[in-house]
Amino acid sequence: MIRTDQAIKKALIDELYWDHRVDASDVKAEVSNGRVTLTGTVPSYSARTAAANAAWAIDGVSVVTNLLSVRFPPAFSVPTDAEIKTTAERTLAWNSEVYSADIDVVVTGGVVRLEGTVDAYWKQWKAEDLVSNLRGVTEVENHLAVVPSDSFVDKDIARSIEAAFQRSMYVNAEGVTVKVENGKVTLIGTVSSYHARGKAYEVAALTSGVIAVDNHIVVTQDRRE
Repeated sequence: MIRTDQAIKKALIDELYWDHRVDASDVKAEVSNGRVTLTGTVPSYSARTAAANAAWAIDGVSVVTNLLSVRFPPAFSVPTDAEIKTTAERTLAWNSEVYSADIDVVVTGGVVRLEGTVDAYWKQWKAEDLVSNLRGVTEVENHLAVVPSDSFVDKDIARSIEAAFQRSMYVNAEGVTVKVENGKVTLIGTVSSYHARGKAYEVAALTSGVIAVDNHIVVTQDRRE
């Protein structure tokens, strides 16, 4: 039996209130044909990310649009932009995976902008993940360019991703089409769960030669009562 939008919404609200990382008191969720839109405010950027992940994890959800904004609690001591910048730079410098990357940090009103270059796509989102959980951050704008140290052919990149899908126990390779143009990967197709969608993205992101990943995979799990 198809799971209704009302049932999905109830499950999502219950999940948001259950997840201690998310203060859901000012979060609103709307569901239409399995597509979730989150609006309202949360007390931190990490809570914003957690809310979206919670929505994706609900059975029957196919798309999540995260329009939540960050509003710090009144008693919260907000670091200055200079303090956030210093902490972000130290965090990136101390991380063994991205320490050698050429990354510049600009902070304006709590919004962290990452500029510069990395030599692998996964390092781009790793850098974003590192700074997104820092105190005082309200948003992260990732403008890091991926410049691989070696040359790669699009067909070889596509074959490498497809082979990794074949090895994976999570991704049905027959349900996903991989397109690569100048190192930019587009994933199209369907999978049965949010976890599988994330794994497909991860496979592409970790493949050598990839400079960007556009994930158009849709979750088509049954929506049951």
